Amino acid sequence: MGPNRYVRTPIPEDPGEERADHFEEILHPYTREEAILEGQRCLECAMPYCVQACPITQDCRGYNILVGQGKFDEAARLTLRDNPLAMILCKTCYHYCEEDCIMGGRGVPIAIRHLKRASLEFGKSDLLYVPSKPKNQRIAVIGGGPAGLMATWELCLRGYSVTVFEKEPFLGGQMDTIPRYHLDGDEMGLDLARFKNLDCTFVVGKKAGKDFTPESLLKEGYLAVFISVGASDPRALGIPGEELPGVFHALEFLLAANLGEESAFGRKGRQVVVIGGGDVAMDAARSSLRLANKGDVTVVYRRAREDMPAGEEEVTEGEAEGIQFLYSRAPVRILGKEHVEGIVVQQTRLSEPDAQGKRKVIEVPNTEETLSCDTVIVAVGEKAALKDLPPELGLKVSAQGWPEGKKEDWMTDVDGVFATGGKSIVYAMGAGTKAAEAIDAYVSKKTGGQPMPRPDPFGGPTPPPRFPKGYGLPTWHL
Repeated sequence: MGPNRYVRTPIPEDPGEERADHFEEILHPYTREEAILEGQRCLECAMPYCVQACPITQDCRGYNILVGQGKFDEAARLTLRDNPLAMILCKTCYHYCEEDCIMGGRGVPIAIRHLKRASLEFGKSDLLYVPSKPKNQRIAVIGGGPAGLMATWELCLRGYSVTVFEKEPFLGGQMDTIPRYHLDGDEMGLDLARFKNLDCTFVVGKKAGKDFTPESLLKEGYLAVFISVGASDPRALGIPGEELPGVFHALEFLLAANLGEESAFGRKGRQVVVIGGGDVAMDAARSSLRLANKGDVTVVYRRAREDMPAGEEEVTEGEAEGIQFLYSRAPVRILGKEHVEGIVVQQTRLSEPDAQGKRKVIEVPNTEETLSCDTVIVAVGEKAALKDLPPELGLKVSAQGWPEGKKEDWMTDVDGVFATGGKSIVYAMGAGTKAAEAIDAYVSKKTGGQPMPRPDPFGGPTPPPRFPKGYGLPTWHL
């Protein structure tokens, strides 16, 4: 008798009240038997909406089916064929694929992210990528985050020699701020180990604008430069008291928490207020709860719960752990003399929809209230760090804050220099693929060659199909 297709195989998870005082992993992997049972729920849709929803067009339908058949080696190979950062994504991806899974309309979506993890943990995943014949042509990538690493993979598979310049002493970009209850091991190391035979060099601790410029790299002989620096400068609240000790910006707080838990607060917070409603805000709230030894943690968001950009899974898990939420509130000022002592917030409401259907946040007069706290974490987004990049590039900034080239292929005003990014790890990877394809087309035209599709990452004689049978036009956009 087969599985009940409408009921998800339960994902092992620690109870909320037990996990809020440690950074150990809270979602645990399926057993082999559980993974097979969940994989058998896949309907093998002729039109794979799950694939259409994936920014890197991962053939998740394919590995779902293989896992359901118990073919874990084949599932791992298929997973890694499309996704060089699969160990990271199987634990951190926001699983857009599951949101579009047809089973979601009839029951519970397939646990696609967890089947990806099962394919890697039970199948042979220590494979090595194989480059094409060397072109002896050099490409520079500025930024070692997901967009830069994906572009590096794509270009190296095509035979290019790629040098990645990263300003931090580590690779991964903002992935290194992901809390350890999501990534508890050396997932980055496992993924990058598969790059061993690719012609790529990683140079860390070198910053654009200080140690080099995109134009200086072109003069050194690089035929193209890809800027993938993301949005790393925190946005400020712009309210009084923001300069007080005890006010932290979310990314610096999360990085400090990962590097050494006690260093994150400076002095250990007991009453924490997190301003913001995105996934970074949730990471900050859940991490501070653990560091505060189950102290009081409140998330303040200016809109309603249903408007929060954070994933439902993150919000639900935060609620289970004991985080408090205060909706329809905006910060007014932070109180204190030598350290944070509280924060004043004000009620908000939404305006009527404008011509585009958008509703603005309006503060309601005479509704101020004071929240007692000793720590405030600001998580209202980031913006591109453009001050170190030459103005001659003519970069534009996306709505989410990363720099982009203005041309259709993301080339900047400097010939041969490209720039783009994405709003999450997997969206940034999708942007990296498109940038690599544009760079391949540009360099091929410049050198009299022909651009090529992504070859078989494992050295096969012919490129594998880029999309599974039945694949339609993507519904996502960068």
